[in-house]
Amino acid sequence: MVELKTAGEIDAMREAGRVVAAALAAARDAAAVGVSLREIDAAAAAALADAGAQPAFLGYHPNWAPTPFPGVICASVNDAVVHGIPEGPRLADGDLVSIDCGAFVDGWCGDAAISFVVGDADPEDLRLIADTDEALARGIAAARAGNRLGDIADAIGSFARSRGRGVLADHGGHGIGRAMHEDPDVPNEGPAGRGMRLRPGLVLALEPMLIRGGGDDYRHDADGWTLRTLDGSRAAHSEHTIAVTVDGPLVLTAV
Repeated sequence: MVELKTAGEIDAMREAGRVVAAALAAARDAAAVGVSLREIDAAAAAALADAGAQPAFLGYHPNWAPTPFPGVICASVNDAVVHGIPEGPRLADGDLVSIDCGAFVDGWCGDAAISFVVGDADPEDLRLIADTDEALARGIAAARAGNRLGDIADAIGSFARSRGRGVLADHGGHGIGRAMHEDPDVPNEGPAGRGMRLRPGLVLALEPMLIRGGGDDYRHDADGWTLRTLDGSRAAHSEHTIAVTVDGPLVLTAV
């Protein structure tokens, strides 16, 4: 069931979104060559604690996962697309890092993700990140009252394909509110003009996950969480929580 939020509830979600943005900024500031993913996770955890927020990911245990998620952030490096556990080797020069973070404030959830490179960056990785950010921006621009879910999917997917990017199969955005994942599902590719009509009060987490090599397929790591590109190419992830309003889309997870 799709639940539309009131103006007051959207304001409350904006507060959760600001906290998520601050946690992502803290994670980005902590990231550098030689830093561990655990240290980055700790920086994000401290930002959430300082704001009195509850981490949305820590202990999350969907029915497909073998264990509860052990981190405050998802930290996915290089060919890891999403759901990476914040552990393992320290970051190396040129690593492409995607950080996803969610948090609850007063019972409302915010969810967002960023991608960046530590140290000297391969220009192709920077172009991949820019394309992923632009795909998100185009999806947000299509999230207008009167449009349909397919218009968001087409805006994201058509741009990604025009840039030669893969679009992670079987994954996309979602509704969000009192729970981190609510109806509706929001595909990252599909025909325009199809699907549910967008109405003011609808709040969505939009999240393109693009693959540099152009393939869409993935495999699971042994941890049961991390998704890696099947072709071994690098990936980037960009996400915002947004609200559909009478005045156009409102980004709730901006600083």
